[in-house]
Amino acid sequence: MGSTTLLPDLGAEILIPACAVIGILFSLIQWLLVSKVKLSPTLESNNSGSKNGFADYLIDEEESVNDHGVVLKCAEIQTAISEGATSFLFTEYQYVGVFMVGFAILIFLFLGSVEGFSTSSQPCTFDETRMCKPALATAVFSTVSFLLGGFTSLVSGFLGMKIATYANARTTLEARKGVGKAFITAFRSGAVMGFLLAANGLLVLFIAINLFKLYYGDDWGGLFEAITGYGLGGSSMALFGRVGGGIYTKAADVGADLVGKVERNIPEDDPRNPAVIADNVGDNVGDIAGMGSDLFGSYAESSCAALVVASISSFGINHELTPMLYPLIISSVGILVCLITTLFATDFFEIKAVKDIEPSLKRQLIISTVLMTVGIAIVSWVALPSSFTIFNFGTQKVVKNWQLFLCVGVGLWAGLIIGFVTEYYTSNAYSPVQDVADSCRTGAATNVIFGLALGYKSVIIPIFAIALSIFVSFSFAAMYGIAVAALGMLSTIATGLAIDAYGPISDNAGGIAEMAGMSHRIRERTDALDAAGNTTAAIGKGFAIGSAALVSLALFGAFVSRAAITTVDVLTPKVFIGLIVGAMLPYWFSAMTMKSVGSAALKMVEEVRRQFNTIPGLMEGTAKPDYATCVKISTDASIKEMIPPGALVMLTPLIVGFFFGVETLSGVLAGSLVSGVQIAISASNTGGAWDNAKKYIEAGASEHARSLGPKGSDCHKAAVIGDTIGDPLKDTSGPSLNILIKLMAVESLVFAPFFATHGGLLFRIWS
Repeated sequence: MGSTTLLPDLGAEILIPACAVIGILFSLIQWLLVSKVKLSPTLESNNSGSKNGFADYLIDEEESVNDHGVVLKCAEIQTAISEGATSFLFTEYQYVGVFMVGFAILIFLFLGSVEGFSTSSQPCTFDETRMCKPALATAVFSTVSFLLGGFTSLVSGFLGMKIATYANARTTLEARKGVGKAFITAFRSGAVMGFLLAANGLLVLFIAINLFKLYYGDDWGGLFEAITGYGLGGSSMALFGRVGGGIYTKAADVGADLVGKVERNIPEDDPRNPAVIADNVGDNVGDIAGMGSDLFGSYAESSCAALVVASISSFGINHELTPMLYPLIISSVGILVCLITTLFATDFFEIKAVKDIEPSLKRQLIISTVLMTVGIAIVSWVALPSSFTIFNFGTQKVVKNWQLFLCVGVGLWAGLIIGFVTEYYTSNAYSPVQDVADSCRTGAATNVIFGLALGYKSVIIPIFAIALSIFVSFSFAAMYGIAVAALGMLSTIATGLAIDAYGPISDNAGGIAEMAGMSHRIRERTDALDAAGNTTAAIGKGFAIGSAALVSLALFGAFVSRAAITTVDVLTPKVFIGLIVGAMLPYWFSAMTMKSVGSAALKMVEEVRRQFNTIPGLMEGTAKPDYATCVKISTDASIKEMIPPGALVMLTPLIVGFFFGVETLSGVLAGSLVSGVQIAISASNTGGAWDNAKKYIEAGASEHARSLGPKGSDCHKAAVIGDTIGDPLKDTSGPSLNILIKLMAVESLVFAPFFATHGGLLFRIWS
């Protein structure tokens, strides 16, 4: 059947798993390179092989690289952080595991009841003349793919966290030899997570499709409908990972900052601060495990949305396998492109000074985007027929392969634009953040006003970029175009995640340097790594939010086709009430998550104060604080507080679809998408700007910055307050909102057959 494409079906069947395996092997190689940095005090003999061995050796002696006490201290702190993160994730996964099993049963019951649990074949939804597999099969396979997606997401997040806690102390120790070596260690560790996640997600999805095909045979519509459960599972895990991890990290961070920095005037990450270990643990469970699950969810959902729409287009109807797998082939080529790109940061260019760090990370984004554009052109040429049809709300639209290339390309470049706009508004190298820092002269209030204004303003260009990519991709290839545009934005996910994970690893490295009592010069190097990491984390969030907007729109399109709605009319009361309620949901959700951070931080502040007041010798550094109690406070608070926001997101589509029907639900999805994207971008950028304004004052790298400092001055205290307010915005509410809009859309798609058959109970009674 694949004769219409240059790439035969067998070629596609080999290419996809091969690229995934290459990605996994590459991540293992990077991990081996990181593991060469020893965490046991041995006399290091690796100087002889370096480019300038003698100079390195002198620096080693100067920075006392072979000081056993420092190495042991770093190893001890790393163990404490790793144990704290592992125990939190295990506790979280136990709760989430119970939820996943319960929700899996719900999926089976709801979808099975569509045909009254009948096992006989039924007429196909989109072609009444053919017979398809029973609804019960969709129920069983959707449940399996839901659990599979959840498990893959869980493993991705957990492995990412393990790598990050493995690498943080190693980055600190490498910082003694220079900023370049520390950068490479942190970046390689991030790459381990990026490639593992991208390759795992692709491989599991590919294997699932092939296994499901053994049962479904020619019923591709049913097969790819059942696969959508994979995206739902991935995003459900991501929601709890993001919200739980976000509450954990910010409770510890806010508690540590308010008492340590503002009240006691001690540095960030000072070992005397009881909340310091909990804060470092939080960086890993929130920014690494949470972010990993989040982007995995986006990736799984955009693939599922594209496959569902394609299955009812000419690819699915004529059973053309290679074009059908086009979304997965894009992701496969993306892994190879990111692999080449990574070498530019670790092997082709050497980082010699602090000023090289940020340009090197930015170069990663540009190189991956340019190479990927070439990759997409090749894939579109070899894997697609020159002309084909795409399902477009009841009709088939004729599309050319170059038009689909433009759809993917516009998503890819929109991602880059969003990344750079985010960087402009959150990096302290540019005027927006410097203005925010300057506003601290007159106190915390003006700092807050400037920061909020910056966040609102930073929404403008990303929204135009998203709007343009929606317009272009929809004009060319209807909803399928939007789904592949989202995939285009996520095609360089391995590089995006490597840059993103680099941030928390550098942050932890700085904390370990402070706690191990290393010299001021090493702390300056880790701070420089961390400041660049802060900006790249904001860029990562920008990507996540932009792709979430496109993904949820694509899922929305798939839902509307599946629920057999031809038009969504905003002027009908049914739709409009959904629209206005949907637009309110992100505010409700943000209120819940921010209040959770506030109440958890309150407990943390009280505990830190209690320890400072009651443990004799703590401020003098002669007594050790009780870190474990603070870790427990963060763990308990986040587990308890993550359930209500999670329930809000998961139950809304079920309640609306069942009681009010598919038209109202389509309004809710549109409303939450429109308002959620705006709040998510502004919250993330406001928080990032406040954080970097504080870092700008602390670093004192320019004349202007020195005029605002030093640490401990009134201006710096105002900046710390802004940073503290921004913490829950940028690390809890903002990044969780993109999961809210995706999750509601994918859940509606999975339950669409049930809502179309049994939904709208109240309106039926009313009429």
